[in-house]
Amino acid sequence: MTVKENREYKNSMFVDLFFEDARAEENEISLYNALHDEPLPEGTSIQKIRVDDILYLNFKNDVSFGVGGKVMVFGEHQSTINENMPLRSLMYIGRAYEKIVPVRDRYKKKLVELPKPEFYTFYNGEKDWVNEKVLKLSDAYMVQDGPPMLDLEVKVININPAQQHKVLDKCRVLKEYGQFVDILRDYQAKGDSDAFKHTIEQCIDSGILADYLKKKGSEVINMLIAEYDYDMDIEVQREEAYTEGLSRGREEGREDKLIEQLKKKLSKGKSPEEIAGELEESVETIQELIASLKKDSY
Repeated sequence: MTVKENREYKNSMFVDLFFEDARAEENEISLYNALHDEPLPEGTSIQKIRVDDILYLNFKNDVSFGVGGKVMVFGEHQSTINENMPLRSLMYIGRAYEKIVPVRDRYKKKLVELPKPEFYTFYNGEKDWVNEKVLKLSDAYMVQDGPPMLDLEVKVININPAQQHKVLDKCRVLKEYGQFVDILRDYQAKGDSDAFKHTIEQCIDSGILADYLKKKGSEVINMLIAEYDYDMDIEVQREEAYTEGLSRGREEGREDKLIEQLKKKLSKGKSPEEIAGELEESVETIQELIASLKKDSY
């Protein structure tokens, strides 16, 4: 099955399930209840909060909503865990509060009540990772001299089915989403050219997100294409940055070595022409380096 890429899709499947879909509010409540001992009362309303391009550049892989006096912030990682999630979450909640708190209220003398924030990241990458871990903003501080006056915690939960995290038994849609990703990776590992299509068919047959996939199968494929293209773009950018860094480092190392050789030969009273011949460089290059050395000495 050939699917034409649709660049208008910027949301991940995770975001669609927990923010955009018709049953997203029901899924959000289920997820909240799975993470808390006290379930939300019947009829609790959800306030959806949209904050753009903070956790994931140009791609929507996060969800935030207000409920029960709290702001819940959820992100998803299918690659290596980003240790800077606390910093990015700090920037995220600042933007969220801008949307929640009216401008006039920010300048009142009376205390403005704020919804309490909670931050979670769901990891379902292929590399082995712990079942659960808390990342702290204060761990990044250059000075560790006592209790920090500002801190922020992000709880990272591994939702790969093999991890059997307890939250998966409490939130069916999150569990089935993890199973969906797991099945998709199996097809991709086998080199299946129709991995998306076959994953959807198998999940429907197995009752995994069945209603959702029956209703939105083609949309899901478009979201998955956009998501995997995004992951590929990020990986390519990292590789290019690494290669560029190596190339720059080699060039800088070569120039440093050339300058050291030049200094030694100048100390012996050799002319630029003689040095250029011995170092197999142009006279112009040697003269430029000599001028630079003279300038630095002033």
